[in-house]
Amino acid sequence: MGWKRVARIMREDNLLAVQPKAFVSTTDSEHALEVYLNLARRMQLNGIDQLWVADITYIRLQAEFVYLAVIMDGYSRMVVGWKLDRTLTSRLAVDALLQAIKLRQPPAGLAHHSDRGVQYASAEYVAILKQHGMVPSMSRPANPYDNASCESFFKTLKREEIYANEYEDLEHLHDHVEEFIERYYNQKRLHSALGYRTPDEFESQTRGKSEAELHAATVRFFAGTQQKASTALVGEGTQTPSLPHTPTRLGESMR
Repeated sequence: MGWKRVARIMREDNLLAVQPKAFVSTTDSEHALEVYLNLARRMQLNGIDQLWVADITYIRLQAEFVYLAVIMDGYSRMVVGWKLDRTLTSRLAVDALLQAIKLRQPPAGLAHHSDRGVQYASAEYVAILKQHGMVPSMSRPANPYDNASCESFFKTLKREEIYANEYEDLEHLHDHVEEFIERYYNQKRLHSALGYRTPDEFESQTRGKSEAELHAATVRFFAGTQQKASTALVGEGTQTPSLPHTPTRLGESMR
């Protein structure tokens, strides 16, 4: 039966085909908390632990929705922290961040990028960033492209693991997610963005570079048609800082 005939019959019977699609919001940006300048889209990375990207997704089980927060290294695509739980609270994001900090012990000056969700703008989360010398960075409103690396990971996780299996409960899912992240995605899965290397292999090769080959990330700002470049950290808040005439190291003062 051709589609035109199907459409005619449906019109005659007053039928409408609707594709159901579950939607679960994981971002609550309607808050009065401070948001921060978007650094991620301005950065040119040259090594690991210069930019971390954070995001949250949901996973549907038979009887409930659960939530996964991840922290990813923007340079190597390595998932460095994650937390799976039933509740979408600030604690979910905080636990993923603390796991990443414990594992990596990043140097001061690392840029931490996220969306504008209340989890990442909360006082507890921002206090941890400041305590460890990290610089907050947040996406433009309703723009998923700034978190593209995390979104790509979520798509891979759901296509290659979640949709291919059934889980008895949260604990069963947790074991599978841990196996996928720690022993497959980070160690075995090849990434075209990394020259078809795994994140683990890519980081190992990066650590093998000499100090002369490794240097700070570059931050680029655009004023009209004139492009300016700096490797200095920006200040807090949403105001664009004044830029030095000569580039400085990421982490140095912009006086």
